[in-house]
Amino acid sequence: MRTKTVAMLMAAMLLVATATAALAHRPYFEESDIVGSMPWEIDDPTVSTVVYATLDSRADADYYTFAGEAGQRILLEITIPQIAGQELFAPSLALVGPGLPAGQLPLRVATADNLGVVEVAPPTGAAETFYEPFSRTSYWERQSERVTLPADGQYTVAIWHPRGEVGRYGFVIGDKERLGGDLLGLAGKLRSYWTPVPEPDEPLLQEVNLTGMTRLPEAKPAGWRYSTSCAEE
Repeated sequence: MRTKTVAMLMAAMLLVATATAALAHRPYFEESDIVGSMPWEIDDPTVSTVVYATLDSRADADYYTFAGEAGQRILLEITIPQIAGQELFAPSLALVGPGLPAGQLPLRVATADNLGVVEVAPPTGAAETFYEPFSRTSYWERQSERVTLPADGQYTVAIWHPRGEVGRYGFVIGDKERLGGDLLGLAGKLRSYWTPVPEPDEPLLQEVNLTGMTRLPEAKPAGWRYSTSCAEE
């Protein structure tokens, strides 16, 4: 009996290790709305992590925060699950924090004074796709940028859609593979996640071009930070 139990434990550990290696990222799922007053805390921005999240209202904006060190190169990406109706879904992403260039974000995206802002805009043209064999899911690639942090301090990533479109996305940060994430029940969580987001009754927002926005060449990144004013969104 003991031998059988040990064998089952070893098999389970092997399955988890295989899952993590196949997924490449530590997977997590948004279970309650991620707002500026309660941002998602990234424990290590260098470790490969994906948060499966949703923009489910016109004014929705999600916030992720992490402690960074000067000189760190941090990978920031957005991927879009291939769900019907999301072919053109392309949220905006901005990094906010100390030492970044001065910039401006839409009023509905919470920011704080004295912090720089750099936006990582979606690339133009047809999106590349990739298939994840373990979860048997496919994605469109959107933003992908490595950002060198200019100073020690707290950084925040904001994700929103300029016109208030709704949809599901994966926020990827870091590139060092490490065991972890929401692996138990992963298949069931992905099935629940892999469904279209209901369209709100409200009309789309008017997209505003901000002259103060800092944009890197060829749709590359930006930095920013949150304030608690977005809690009412």
